[in-house]
Amino acid sequence: MKLIRGLQNLNPYFGSVVTIGNFDGVHLGHQKIILRLVEKSKKIGVPCVLISFLPTPQSFFGHEQASLSSFKEKHALLSSLGLDTHLIIHFNQGFSQLEAQGFVQQILLDKLGMKHCLIGDDFRFGKGRKGDFALLQSLSKIQGFTVEKTPSVLHNNCRISSSEIRSLLKQGELQAASQMLGYEFSITGKIIHGLKNGRNIGFPTINIPIQRKISPVHGIFAVMVELDGATYQGVCSVGNRPIIGGTKTLLEVFLFDFNRQVYGFKAKTIFKHKIRDERDFDDFSTLKKQIELDVADAKKYFD
Repeated sequence: MKLIRGLQNLNPYFGSVVTIGNFDGVHLGHQKIILRLVEKSKKIGVPCVLISFLPTPQSFFGHEQASLSSFKEKHALLSSLGLDTHLIIHFNQGFSQLEAQGFVQQILLDKLGMKHCLIGDDFRFGKGRKGDFALLQSLSKIQGFTVEKTPSVLHNNCRISSSEIRSLLKQGELQAASQMLGYEFSITGKIIHGLKNGRNIGFPTINIPIQRKISPVHGIFAVMVELDGATYQGVCSVGNRPIIGGTKTLLEVFLFDFNRQVYGFKAKTIFKHKIRDERDFDDFSTLKKQIELDVADAKKYFD
C-alpha cells in the first residue's frame, strides 16, 4: 500500500475509487467498507484510495479523544486489507474552511479522478460538516461518478463504532471491544528505559511509550506480550503513577518468568482482562503488596 503524506505529494490520478474517514481502530465496520472498496476497485479496474486526516478534525477543533490505534498500528491494519493508496490530508485552518462541494471538485475529482465513492452512513465532510451522502448523490449526477453508502454493522444489536469501542475499553469490557474490533485490543511500541522503581521492589517492568495523546485503556490488566518471536504472560499498568506524582501516561509490564535486557525491542501488549483501576499508595511497600495480589489475580485468570 502506497502512503502519501499531504496533497502536495499527490500526483493526479486518472481514475480511482475512494473512501474517506478517520478509521480509528479499523474495526469490523471499517473493514466492511474497505473490503467493499477493494472489490469495487477490481471490478472497475482503477486503484482504491483511502483518505484520512492528520490531525483528526475532532482534535483540530479541540475535541481530543482517546485513539484506538497509533498511526503505525492503523497503517499496518489498513495495509492488510488490500488497499492501493492511503492518502493523508493535513487538516489545518485553511483546509477546515474548504466547502464540501469544493472538496469533491478540487480533491476527489481533479486530483483523484474519482469514479466511485463509498462512505459510511454517518459520514460528514467539508466546512461546517455540511457534506453528506445526499450531496454526493446530487453531484454524482452532474459529474458522472457513482456513490454508495454502507449500512452500519451491528454486534448484539449495537452499532459498531469507534466511540462505542472506546466506551467499552474505558469500562474494562475487553472481550466486547474485541468482538467489535475483530481482533484483540493491543498497544505496540519500542521498549525504553524507565525509572527502575519496579526493579527496586522486586517487580522489574518493560516500559513502552503510548503513541497517542489519550489512552483508551487505564488501569491494571492481565496481558500477553509478543516480544522477539516469543509470547509472555504478565501484569500491565497503564496510568500516571500517582505514587511518584507522575503526569504522563505510561505502559509498564511485569512479565512472568522473564529476565532479559530488551531495550529498543518492539513489543506488542495484548490486553486480556482488567484487574482493577489505578490508585495511589502511601509508600512503595504498600504498592508492592498490591502488585503481589495483582500478579496472583493475573495468574489465576491465565490458569
